[in-house]
Amino acid sequence: MKAALYDRPGPAHEVLQVGDLPDPDPAPGEVRVRLVFSGINPGDTKKRDGWLGFPMPYPRVIPHSDGSGVIDAVGKGVPAARVGERVWVYGAQSYRPFGTAAELTTVPQEKAVQLPDGADFATGACLGIAARTAHRCVFADGPVAGQTVLVAGGAGSVGHAGVALAAWGGARVIATVGSAAQAKMVRAAGAHVIVDRHAHDLADKVVAATDGAGVDRIVEVALGANISLDERVIALGGTIAAYASDADAEPRLPFWPLLFKNVVLRLVGSDDLPAGAEAAAVADISACVAAGGLRPVVARRFPLEQIAEAHEVVERGGATGHVLLDLDAGATG
Repeated sequence: MKAALYDRPGPAHEVLQVGDLPDPDPAPGEVRVRLVFSGINPGDTKKRDGWLGFPMPYPRVIPHSDGSGVIDAVGKGVPAARVGERVWVYGAQSYRPFGTAAELTTVPQEKAVQLPDGADFATGACLGIAARTAHRCVFADGPVAGQTVLVAGGAGSVGHAGVALAAWGGARVIATVGSAAQAKMVRAAGAHVIVDRHAHDLADKVVAATDGAGVDRIVEVALGANISLDERVIALGGTIAAYASDADAEPRLPFWPLLFKNVVLRLVGSDDLPAGAEAAAVADISACVAAGGLRPVVARRFPLEQIAEAHEVVERGGATGHVLLDLDAGATG
């Protein structure tokens, strides 16, 4: 099979290689997926670059956790009827050396989820990290029907999924964006109120949109930069669920104001969700896609041979939407 790999951390063009590797065989409880698309997430590029000084977890890594394709072989204990199933894949390179930047990958069978009818492979490759992270942020503290959810950075991959899932769950959704194009994208995902994140009176606008009550939950992409805003707009007993804080990795908290509001501060990573939360996320994501509520936006597609260029686009934040590797240009489903 053709695959991309790296054997040391570093810049994309210096360490990523593309070549031939032996086809993998599924172990007991696993399936093998012939991939159509591989999804690239910021975490994939950070791991490749040795983010936070983390050492290489394996001597050789095929990157990317997300993908989509068709099951073409199964291991012992997996129903043979799954061969031929269209699936979206998550966690392929989570605690494993070989991800989806290849023509074939193997994963535990539960991490290859049947694609809903009508959903294409490009959609499937966008779901794993972004939608599961968003689901945890939105639903970790219970249903959101009748509540108000603020999604910071609603046009980002996680933010866009958060808007769609919160709206699907019955919430009134407020989203912040940085441009008119992003506003259009977020409105299509289900946002009820859209606010320019550059507005000098952003907090006032958000509070006004809740008639002064504040928001019940916040899906936060920039905790360090936004914590003062979040403290002002969160309702009594609300939850701030943060999945990133790139601009300020060690944010200072307005402790007493948050305490007086009895705020829950939840930090969310996608690799180690509790088993029950994982199962709920997978089921809800597929249901939301099937209902037409979650329609990920694909910004760029690259062939496998251009994986370094694709990584650089993700690193620069140079695309509004998902960046994919196209592993089978002839597939249409």
